[in-house]
Amino acid sequence: MDSTKKYAAEALGTFTLTLFGCGSAAIAGATLGTVGIALAFGLSIVCMAFVIGNVSGCHINPAVTFGCYVDGRISLRDLCGYWVAQFVGAIAAAFVLLFVVIQCDALGGVAATGLGCNGFGDASTTGLSMVGSFVVEVILTCAFVLTILGVTADGGTSRFAGIVIGLTLTFVHIMGIPLTGTSVNPARSFGPALAMATQGSTLALEQVWVFIFAPLVGAALAAVIFRGFKGFYGSEK
Repeated sequence: MDSTKKYAAEALGTFTLTLFGCGSAAIAGATLGTVGIALAFGLSIVCMAFVIGNVSGCHINPAVTFGCYVDGRISLRDLCGYWVAQFVGAIAAAFVLLFVVIQCDALGGVAATGLGCNGFGDASTTGLSMVGSFVVEVILTCAFVLTILGVTADGGTSRFAGIVIGLTLTFVHIMGIPLTGTSVNPARSFGPALAMATQGSTLALEQVWVFIFAPLVGAALAAVIFRGFKGFYGSEK
């Protein structure tokens, strides 16, 4: 497979996830509620899995790519290529969302929407601390990436992978949205935080390191756990 096509697919997929997931939170969050926003993120995965799954594997998340790298499924070159593509896609989506929000007078301005940014402390609905947010994001990402590694491990389950992964992303969002806004995806967190910073609101960008590093830690943990399971059951990669 041409690497350029894989990276373009990852950029497109991450753009879609960020625009529709964060867009649902920013524009219609009050109407949709936690479950509605969670479904928006989950359905974005289902959609993209059937569009680009055969091209790039539909990671559309640097944490997922890192988990696959730790599990030995992709090369270092693809790890770097996927990461660049994913961040480009998320940043592009965030600025498209910013443009849309600016055009909507009834939304009360960019700051009022939050652009779907993640946060802790005063930026968390529940006031979750920085340490608590880090731990929550590690756990949520570990559960998410572990599911991905498991469902894509063999042909018997991989045909349903898009649906399973989308549903898993939905359920981790249901718990995580009130706590951190749910990241489990460094690119999805960085794009909106950067867009908000251009409007003079820098809190999300100052806090975004948690939502970059915690998902990567969670992904690595998932890969280690999965490799342990494979060893326990005596399966071969």
